[in-house]
Amino acid sequence: MPPDMRFHIIIAAVFWCGFVDSRKIRGISSSYKRFYRERKSFLCIDGSKIIPFEQVNDDYCDCEDGSDEPGTSACPRGRFYCTNLGFRPHYIPSSRVNDGICDCCDASDEYNSHAHCQNTCWNLGQRERAYVEGQMRTLDEGLQLKQQLIEEGVMLWREKQAQLRELQQVAEDLQIKLEEHRRKKHEADRLKEQRVKALESRGSSLRRQNRTVSSAFNLLDSNKDGSITMDEVQAKVALIHNEEQVLSEDEAVALLGGGHQMDLTKFQYTLWDILTKGDSVKIRDAYGAPGSPVGDDPHLKAADTAAEWEATNLKKVEEAYETVNMEIRYTYTLCPFNKVTQKSTAGTEVSLGRWGMWAGTPKNQYSQMEYENGEPCWQGGSRSTTVTLTCGTETALRSVKEPSKCQYIMDFQTPVACQPVLKQRGIHSEL
Repeated sequence: MPPDMRFHIIIAAVFWCGFVDSRKIRGISSSYKRFYRERKSFLCIDGSKIIPFEQVNDDYCDCEDGSDEPGTSACPRGRFYCTNLGFRPHYIPSSRVNDGICDCCDASDEYNSHAHCQNTCWNLGQRERAYVEGQMRTLDEGLQLKQQLIEEGVMLWREKQAQLRELQQVAEDLQIKLEEHRRKKHEADRLKEQRVKALESRGSSLRRQNRTVSSAFNLLDSNKDGSITMDEVQAKVALIHNEEQVLSEDEAVALLGGGHQMDLTKFQYTLWDILTKGDSVKIRDAYGAPGSPVGDDPHLKAADTAAEWEATNLKKVEEAYETVNMEIRYTYTLCPFNKVTQKSTAGTEVSLGRWGMWAGTPKNQYSQMEYENGEPCWQGGSRSTTVTLTCGTETALRSVKEPSKCQYIMDFQTPVACQPVLKQRGIHSEL
């Protein structure tokens, strides 16, 4: 064989081997290279078929999972691995290989097309590293502000605790005064009740005395001349159903049996019977008659005034005690855990929900808050809001969306949401 021919054969062999090697390893990640070591046969990665190794990357799909064509677009289910050194590696569908469009930043997907792709992985990686570093700085600042807020919160908590102790002391003092005023009012009411019972007892004794004929006659006989006249009946006898009304002359004469006066004997068989029945008229009592009511008793008035005074004082102390207790109950209310409202330019305020619960993931439970039972929505349902907390150097509401009717989503940025665990992950080594 001539030397020049042997030289051409060697070059062709080298070219062919280089072509086979590049064809076989293209589109494969380092973790999958062990499946593509050159041997007599190739086992599809899903185990469905064994094919000769020369059929790998031959631009014809033999395996159902497309594993025999990692570097071509022959298999509809195939995937091409972009190494993207300096940026993030990732897979693309094999249908995008050699389609004239650069999908991998290292241009490895367009190895046999007319496209002229630039390797942009390093620039992309730089931008991403700058972004991640900015995020890390933001995280550092957020964590510092979070610590500052914690320290300020501790100081505020101590201040509120001192205020609470003062209010609790005031409440205890008011409690003592309240019990004292309740005792005084109870005593005043008891004295008033005793006075009323005493007056009623005196009236009852007088009524019992009137049950005897002679005592009743003597009570009606004002001038003690031994007879009862029409004027004395009008002055001493009253209608039961209307004690204020004065008897007419005809009514007085009728009670006297048709005459203008009567003695004890006639009284016993006429007017006395009417008085003892007690269904129409009665003798006016000394403490029950018009002009001398029970309420005019000076001792009863004094007891009544004392009871009213204590009732007024008791009401004032009760109001003061309730006010202090209200201050104690609401001192530690935190607005973000109260409600979400929506206010229009016209000044109308609508409740979008009241604080419900934390609703984050199990790993970060405090990343979302649920506000429920807002004002009713037109044609059904109550408004509700989901608030997502994100790490930031400022405390601000970043966005509000209404993805579905009367269901709101809010993004709330705050240093409180910054978590140290994010910093510990660091930047990926490949970046």
